[in-house]
Amino acid sequence: MAEEIAALRWDEPSDGGAPVVVLLDQTRLPADEVELVCADVPALVRAIQTLAVRGAPLLGIAGAYGVALAAVRGDDVDQAADVLAAARPTAVNLAYGVRKAQGAFRAAVEAGDGGDGAAGAALAEARRLHADDARASARMAEHGLRLLGELVPRGGYRVLTHCNTGALVSGGGGTAFAVALAAHRSGELRQLWVDETRPLLQGARLTAYEAGRAGMPHTLLTDNAAGSLFANGQVDAVVLGADRIAADGSVANKVGTYPLAVLARYHRVPFLVVAPTTTVDFSTPDGSAIEVEQRAGGEVTEFSVPHAAGSGPGQAAVAYAVAPAGTQAYNPAFDVTPPELVTALVTERGVASPVTGDSLAELVVR
Repeated sequence: MAEEIAALRWDEPSDGGAPVVVLLDQTRLPADEVELVCADVPALVRAIQTLAVRGAPLLGIAGAYGVALAAVRGDDVDQAADVLAAARPTAVNLAYGVRKAQGAFRAAVEAGDGGDGAAGAALAEARRLHADDARASARMAEHGLRLLGELVPRGGYRVLTHCNTGALVSGGGGTAFAVALAAHRSGELRQLWVDETRPLLQGARLTAYEAGRAGMPHTLLTDNAAGSLFANGQVDAVVLGADRIAADGSVANKVGTYPLAVLARYHRVPFLVVAPTTTVDFSTPDGSAIEVEQRAGGEVTEFSVPHAAGSGPGQAAVAYAVAPAGTQAYNPAFDVTPPELVTALVTERGVASPVTGDSLAELVVR
């Protein structure tokens, strides 16, 4: 079995140096496994915005550790929290983790703890969120595998996934990828279809990387080839994650998710969303209220290779133009899938099906 991936850790140097947040730089995968050291909040914000660290659950953990980092350094914690929470607006877990650690810090201050005590409270909260997410990953894998068995009773699952939802996005084994991995370990995964996921290729670079490490049978395809797989009866279930789930069950996920939901509905294939309950945002009433991050057009008009194998950490990305100069690009990072196209939502607390405001509320209360 491959060694577990550690996507993020809090590090306190043995020489007595200041604590830092250490990330596995996902922009350098799969060519190089390189750690990125964030000594302050601005460095962590840059890592979040450049996708060196990404994925809804892990962003929440990173945000919490960022608050702890600001507290340990003696920086303005409230200001740091606001900057961190706004670094990527669509992923609700980021703000959730930030506010939890900020709340622990404030409570400690109000209780009369000094700077060190309050910083310790923020760090303890970040570590708690980290551990909670690892446990949630394991439970989601169990619930998801059981649901696959009910929906595809003949076994030998051929699962289509999108973007990256494994250990690289989590404090544990991940969300949707953890379900596929559980199926593999039980001998029931026949094929993992991996969308390359444009424009940043999280599927090609990261999901294929994790699947290869785990010895899973997997095949990469371009996003627009998925329709032919459905047409040929090669998909038993679509299993993917979420960055925000609105109160009505609308799902914001990496752009390209909504077309898969439409294809799945037409071809009568189960469409499963796997996410922790912390991704459910009851303050967002429906899909139209979800703020969708718009990214730079150059990610579409150019093909960028962040780092070549063996390159130095400071080496700039190499970009190749794929469209004429001056071409305008539409580049949303996410799209929104309405709840009626979602067969079931798998969480650490169980499964919601059908996905409605009431079923979500019942699941979270449970």
